[in-house]
Amino acid sequence: MTRLFSTIFAIAALAAGTAAAQAPPAGGPPSGPPPGAGGQGPQGGDPASGGGGAPWPIAYVVSVEVIKGGHGGRDIVVAHGLVTSGGWGQPHLIPISQGKPIDGVLDLLFEAQAPQMPAPLGEFMEVDAMLPLGHDHPYKAVRVRSATNALNLKEMPGYHEVRKLKNDCTKCIGKHFVAKGATPPAGVPADQIVKEEDLIWRVRVFKPTEGIPSYTLDPNRLTVVLTDDGRIADAAWD
Repeated sequence: MTRLFSTIFAIAALAAGTAAAQAPPAGGPPSGPPPGAGGQGPQGGDPASGGGGAPWPIAYVVSVEVIKGGHGGRDIVVAHGLVTSGGWGQPHLIPISQGKPIDGVLDLLFEAQAPQMPAPLGEFMEVDAMLPLGHDHPYKAVRVRSATNALNLKEMPGYHEVRKLKNDCTKCIGKHFVAKGATPPAGVPADQIVKEEDLIWRVRVFKPTEGIPSYTLDPNRLTVVLTDDGRIADAAWD
């Protein structure tokens, strides 16, 4: 995989005072837009790389960490995740609730500027984002959400990760697609079958006999075009 924005760069930038992230008021919750108003949250990495579309939840959260920063010892939330192509940019974390949470959990959405066009299949790209907290923040845990999963870090500072990354469908072309609940075709080797139930992503299927009543872009949705015998003729993230 190709890392777009490294955690090391993000932390070094914060220590130098040049990070794009903006600190919330000391002792209070991080500043940010209410749910659904993305794009204004703190950012990590190089904002000039990729993106250009609307803010969108990234595909998958791989890890979340809370560390002590070099200036004043503030807690810093660092999240690492995956996006479906290199067309994403400006990854950032935004709070999805305001005020002091009753359970002490800081709930964050990991999103980025999404591509404006469909993306071909390929290896997922890695992205990082960070969020410094106020000196006297009320949080005792952090939850980071993506489009498909959520990671909970129950201790601060601390680290939590998902060790097994999911199938990115890079090698799906030419294989037989088996919908949820369907029976795999007889005589086809297991390594030549793609089961919908094994994919955590939203899947849209275009069969040879079906029309397309509408077409809206979703950069985290896997669209597959099938042949007459059920093989995947084409696929894209759209």
